[in-house]
Amino acid sequence: MAQLTPMAKGLITVIVISAATSVAWNFGLKNYFDKGNSTEIAATAPPADVKTAGTKPATTAPADKNAPLGSERNPLRVSLVSFHGYAPALVANGNNLKTQPGSLYAKQNLSVEFMIQDDIPTLSTIFEAGTAQCAWRTSDFWAQEHPNLRNAGRDGRAVMIVDNTQGGDAVIARDPAIKSVEDLAGRSVALLQFTPSHGMLIDAIENSSLTARKKDSIKTVFINAEEGTTGVRAAFESGNVDAAVLWDPDLALAQRAVKGAHVVYSTKTATNLIFDVMVCDSRLLATPDGQALVQKFVAGWMDGVQAAKANPDNAVDALVKTQEFFKLLADKEGKAFVKSLFANLVWTGVEENARILGLAGGPNHYERVYRRFDEIYRKAGALANPKSPVIAPQDSFDYRFVKALLSQNKAASEAAAKPQASFTQAEQKTATQAAAIVTKPVTVGFSTGTAELTKRAQKTIDDEMVPFIENNGKAYFEISGNTDSTGSQATNQRLSAARARAVVDYLVAQWEFPLERFKMVGNGSALPLCNESNPASENLSLEDCRALNRTTRIGVFGGR
Repeated sequence: MAQLTPMAKGLITVIVISAATSVAWNFGLKNYFDKGNSTEIAATAPPADVKTAGTKPATTAPADKNAPLGSERNPLRVSLVSFHGYAPALVANGNNLKTQPGSLYAKQNLSVEFMIQDDIPTLSTIFEAGTAQCAWRTSDFWAQEHPNLRNAGRDGRAVMIVDNTQGGDAVIARDPAIKSVEDLAGRSVALLQFTPSHGMLIDAIENSSLTARKKDSIKTVFINAEEGTTGVRAAFESGNVDAAVLWDPDLALAQRAVKGAHVVYSTKTATNLIFDVMVCDSRLLATPDGQALVQKFVAGWMDGVQAAKANPDNAVDALVKTQEFFKLLADKEGKAFVKSLFANLVWTGVEENARILGLAGGPNHYERVYRRFDEIYRKAGALANPKSPVIAPQDSFDYRFVKALLSQNKAASEAAAKPQASFTQAEQKTATQAAAIVTKPVTVGFSTGTAELTKRAQKTIDDEMVPFIENNGKAYFEISGNTDSTGSQATNQRLSAARARAVVDYLVAQWEFPLERFKMVGNGSALPLCNESNPASENLSLEDCRALNRTTRIGVFGGR
């Protein structure tokens, strides 16, 4: 993968904050609506009016600071952006930015004012000025900004998961030959730097079977943050790049505009990768009154999730009524298009929060993602201060509020304890007939001539395979044993099949993954990742080349 260039410290926060939103594409919205469906604009030359397009800055009346926080005269203020994942909050407020009489929040005896801030001020700015007490963040964005917030002398905690993208973020390509992440070698990919798109691409490439040289051959084309994903989409639609990483609605628009555009890898497979969270000022969370207020806020939002799921047309109306962004989008593409975006995203109620947070006995996907993206972005140079201390994921989330709701909701608790998806042998056979979306090589060490897992091999599976499986929550997998070219093919094939079986047996017995998710294959030396007759072509020694070929591989199959 091309070397990532760190931004100057004075600019990096602006770039990260401008680009990391789920709606950065609307910076070019006016150009799109003015010029019809044609988006043949140069990715390096935004329209002159780009900075004034999109939703207007929120204007709010001054609060009465002497009134209790959460009252009509001094509402709880929450910073949002124009994104369909937040529709439940608007529904809870009576399809309004301010709490309406008879609304779900009014029934909580809470007054909330949502502010649409598509310029995305930093949390330190919001909390220092008291502009808002809570604000949205994607889980990866929160992992970037949390250290910066602490460095500024402030702190916050996420209090709930508000949505989970499941198909709304994707790597797409126009060339039918690009069928997998590995097929991106030697190709160009447009994206916004230090966004969920960037993190998803890095994660996919690092977990691929590409050699270091081939990873480096992927050309990442970072589009200017001010152009947002409209610029990414323009680069893709004009044919200036081979692939792009986008999110809805630009993802859906690009697929409609480019004949043959197809998804290579998406959160429909990597279902446990990208979450949106609500972060609140730690000062609010430190007092009994503040805790009671946040509990009502979380409860009202969860009620809004149920209401939005029950009546998605009303959720569309809430978006169109409150946000110029969605009004323009609905006028241009129709309300049905806005509604179609809901299919690639899950509004997370109490049940989904419990599952994602591991409160019903399963893995804590949020903490794994927070830790993973902190690692990715530190390595990529995304933090304004690279020496910022690492924050433990459990210190980034206040679990009290979701736990309180879960304790009152037996049905949600029982539902969260069930698997995210069901798997069958028949579906596995069908899914694994296609090419793998991405294949991760894992060096599971075996003693010579045996298929017995050592303690070290088990730890390798724990550390390198299990998180990858959990990341791809609805995928099927092929576990293949592989050997180098030494020895007889018949012996190598039998041994590699036995080793694949040993790995799957361990995953099923120790991690309780369904056996139906796994296809076991013994390849022997038939599918080398490195050409042992010419290891120098991959800049490897012969022994390193052979070691790569001896890896156990885990291929991902399923929804793209």
